[in-house]
Amino acid sequence: MAERAALEELVRLQGERVRGLKQQKASAEQIEEEVAKLLKLKAQLGPDEGKQKFVLKTPKDFDIAGQFDPMIPDAECLKIMCEILSSLHIGDFLVKVNDRRILDGMFAICGVPDSKFRTICSSVDKLDKVSWEEVKNEMVGEKGLAPEVADHIGDYVQQHGGVSLVEQLLQDPKLSQNKQALEGLGDLKLLFEYLTLFGIADKISFDLSLARGLDYYTGVIYEAVLLQTPVRPGEEPLGVGSVAAGGRYDGLVGMFDPKGRKVPCVGLSIGVERIFSIVEQRLEALEEKVRTTETQVLVASAQKRLLEERLKLVSELWDAGIKAELLYKKNPKLLNQLQYCEEAGIPLVAIIGEQELKDGVIKLRSVASREEVDVRREDLVEEIKRRTSEPLCIC
Repeated sequence: MAERAALEELVRLQGERVRGLKQQKASAEQIEEEVAKLLKLKAQLGPDEGKQKFVLKTPKDFDIAGQFDPMIPDAECLKIMCEILSSLHIGDFLVKVNDRRILDGMFAICGVPDSKFRTICSSVDKLDKVSWEEVKNEMVGEKGLAPEVADHIGDYVQQHGGVSLVEQLLQDPKLSQNKQALEGLGDLKLLFEYLTLFGIADKISFDLSLARGLDYYTGVIYEAVLLQTPVRPGEEPLGVGSVAAGGRYDGLVGMFDPKGRKVPCVGLSIGVERIFSIVEQRLEALEEKVRTTETQVLVASAQKRLLEERLKLVSELWDAGIKAELLYKKNPKLLNQLQYCEEAGIPLVAIIGEQELKDGVIKLRSVASREEVDVRREDLVEEIKRRTSEPLCIC
């Protein structure tokens, strides 16, 4: 074991020597000679050496102008976020965007000391919950910022809008002279062009008060908030904060790379627990139960000895893409079958009875309204799809 450890150390040192020569742009002959020594040492370790090592690799041309456009994946993430939130039917929402570089540039031109950037950011990020006067008092009274500097910050962070605001700030005589801010504004302008092409620009707002995750985000940052939360009369609105968030963090993954190379990364997260709390409150306000199944229809029977008929019908519905199920009892009582639907939140019941079989129809029952209609068997699939095509909306 000691001999192997010593050999592994020789491999490590020789590897560092090869990498050093490459960085120094040594001659090809010298590099080849040292590489040969490295391979010889590795061969002594055996064929399994190195199989468990994980090396981060980045696209070779990602940082070459024209080869990689970071705003495309950023715009795609925002598109995905909007699609997810729309599909959940939790109400109208707005996605606020900003850029880490714009914030840093703004603080610099306003006169915020470097040592206070992060703490002033945390104050600014409260603007969605408290007034500007409260934020200013915190920055000046608690964090020692000069009042005139705070006022200058206030001129910027109280602004929000779309691409027109980006263009306006690109012409700002002070902000446009800051390299970081100029880069961030340029990327945001391009981002809004892509968001327009994706058809979601009306859901996005450039908000200079957004200042989240600045310890790791390196570029665009964003979060989604609900515009309203309906509640029962007399109740306070449910405060859940943002329901989704994300951004670009090009410097984070590179921390795990021995060479510290920058790895382009962008991502988003959905606040599942916060969304659940909204859905539960709204269902409670509407006096509706949370569905515990995706089943669209229960195949039930009104009399005994109709198990085979139930199996035939449920098979037909499955083949047509209908989410259907039946109780496993041979002769379940109709009342028990209807109660099961109410408890599970199944919206429809397809009831088979002796008379229905003679008439060639199926009795289709709405669990919520308890209304029943006879539907010809050949029209049943179409009728179920029609009734279940509209998603449950709780907004």
